[in-house]
Amino acid sequence: MLDGRPMSTLPLGRISGRALSALVLAVRRTPARAPLARLFRARLGIDALRALSYDTRAPLPFSHAPLQARAGHARPSLALHVSPPCGWPRSAASIGDGYRSGQASPVEVVTRALAHARDLALRSPTLGPLCGYDDERALDAARDSARRLGNGAARSALEGIPLAVKEEVDTRGFVTRMGSNCLRRSPASADAVAVARLRAAGAIIIGQTPMTEFGLSPMGGNANRHMPRNPHDPRRLPGGSSSGSAVAVATGITPLSLGCDGGGSIRIPAALCGVFGLKPTYGRVPQTGHGLPGATSVVHLGPIATSTHDLALFLEHASGADEGDPASAGAPTAARETFTSALGRGVRGLRIGIDEDDWASLPDDVAGPGREALDALEHEGAVLVGVKLRLACHAAAIGYLTIGVEAFAAMAEIRAAHMDELGQDMQLFLGGFEAFRPDDYVDAQRIRAALRLELAELLGRVDVLALPATAVGAPPISDEEARYGFIDPPLLDAVCRFAFLANVTGVPAAVAPVGQDRNGMPIGLQIVGDAWDEACVLQVLAHLERVGVARVTRPAAGAAVDLLA
Repeated sequence: MLDGRPMSTLPLGRISGRALSALVLAVRRTPARAPLARLFRARLGIDALRALSYDTRAPLPFSHAPLQARAGHARPSLALHVSPPCGWPRSAASIGDGYRSGQASPVEVVTRALAHARDLALRSPTLGPLCGYDDERALDAARDSARRLGNGAARSALEGIPLAVKEEVDTRGFVTRMGSNCLRRSPASADAVAVARLRAAGAIIIGQTPMTEFGLSPMGGNANRHMPRNPHDPRRLPGGSSSGSAVAVATGITPLSLGCDGGGSIRIPAALCGVFGLKPTYGRVPQTGHGLPGATSVVHLGPIATSTHDLALFLEHASGADEGDPASAGAPTAARETFTSALGRGVRGLRIGIDEDDWASLPDDVAGPGREALDALEHEGAVLVGVKLRLACHAAAIGYLTIGVEAFAAMAEIRAAHMDELGQDMQLFLGGFEAFRPDDYVDAQRIRAALRLELAELLGRVDVLALPATAVGAPPISDEEARYGFIDPPLLDAVCRFAFLANVTGVPAAVAPVGQDRNGMPIGLQIVGDAWDEACVLQVLAHLERVGVARVTRPAAGAAVDLLA
C-alpha cells in the first residue's frame, strides 16, 4: 500500500506533494521498489520493448558513430534570399547591423541583456533565464568587441553578440552544477571547447542558464533552482532540460544560447517556448568540457536561437573535431559558411518523409500547425512521401533505458554520498533504476542498433523526416509543484515521444515554431536528417521562415526586451 492505494492501482498521472514524498520513501526504504518499477516499466514502454520479436535485434554495437545513409550531400542552391528577423526578436545579424549603423554598441547591448535578465528574475513566478551572471567579464569583452568593430576588425558575424551557456557545460568562472546542489566543485578554470570557440569568434558570454537536475527531466521543473516559467504563460512549464537557455532566447535576452540534448533537451524547450533549436549529429560539436564527461552515448551540444541563420552561425563556429572527445573524431570538416550558404537552397524536389500514424496520434490543435507547415512546403515544391519506421515507436523506451542506465552508472559516487540531497524526482529515478533487470540495457542497445539501420535505409530514400516536436503544448504547473517537485510519466512520454529517435541514432534534428495550440502556446515542427547533413535540415527550416510559416512570436506583456532599443 502507498498513500492508501494498492501498488497495482497507483495513479500514474502527475504526482507531487505528500504523495510524491511517500512514493520516494517506498522506493528507497521498503520492498515496494520492485512493484513500482514494474508499473513504470509498463507505462514507459519498456515491457513492450522487451516483448519485441527476436528479429528486431541487431548485434551489439561497438560504436555509437552515426550511420550515414548517403555518401554525399551536395545540393544545388536557388540562392533564395532568407532575411533573418530585423525587428523582434533581435537575431545575431540584426544586432550586428545595429553595431555597424551606430544604433547601439556591444556595451549597451550587454548591459540591457543583463539588466532585463535580472528584472525577469524578480517576477513572481520568475521568468529569469540566468542562474549566474558574468557582468565584469562580459562588459570587458563588450568593450574589446566595440574596439574591434570600430577598427573594422570583427572576428566573425558573432562579434559582440550576447550568448548564454547551460550550467551543464564548463564556462570559465562558473561552477558546472548540472542543475543540482550536491556537486562540490570549484569554478571551471577553462571553457568547454565549444564555449571557447564561440568566444574566439567574438561572442560574449553573459551568464549561465539553469537546467533540470542532471538534465533528466524534459519538463522544466527543478526544486533546486528558481526555474523560469514559460514566457508565453507563466502558469506553464518551459520544457527542459535546457530550460533557461530557451527562455533567454524567447525573451530576447540573447539571440543564441548553448544547450545540451540527450532526449530532446534542446528541441523540447525550444518548441514549447516558440523558438528554434538544433541537435546536431552526434560528434559534430565536441563534448569536451561537459559536466559529466562520457556519461551517456546520447548527449549532444547544440544551439537554441531566434532564427535558422543563428543556428547555422553557431554550428559554423562551435563544430569540428577535438582530441578531448573521441566521438568528434569522425566529424567531417565543414568549410566556413557551409551551413549559412545552405539556407537559400529552397525545397523544390526535396523528399520529406511523413509517418501518418505519428501525426494521427496527436490532438488536432497540436497536429494542425505542423500539418499546415508541411502543406506549405509541398506548395513550394517539396515532395511528401509516406513512410513507416517499424521500430520508431520504441525509440523513447530505448532512450529511457539508455540515458537512464548510463546516467545511473555515471552517478555512482553521487548516489553513494549525496542521495538525500537530490530532488525527490531524482531520488525516485535513481532508486527505481536499481530494480531494473540486468539485461535491460544490453537488449535495448541491440534494438537501438536495428533502429539505426532501419533509419539509415529510410534516409537513403528520402532527404529528411518530418515529425512533431512534442505531443503536447506547454503543460501547466502550480507554485507548489515548482517548489517541491513532481513526476508525471504520461507527460514525460508526451514531450519525449518524438525526440529520442534522433538521440539514439545520432542523426541531426531541429525544431521550428510553426503555430499555436488551443491555449495559445507555441507548437513546433521537427525535421530529422541524415548523419552529418545538418545543412539539409536547416535548409527546410529556413524555407519555412522565408514563406512566413516559421516565426518567433513575442511572449507575454513585458517579458521581451529589444536589445537595440
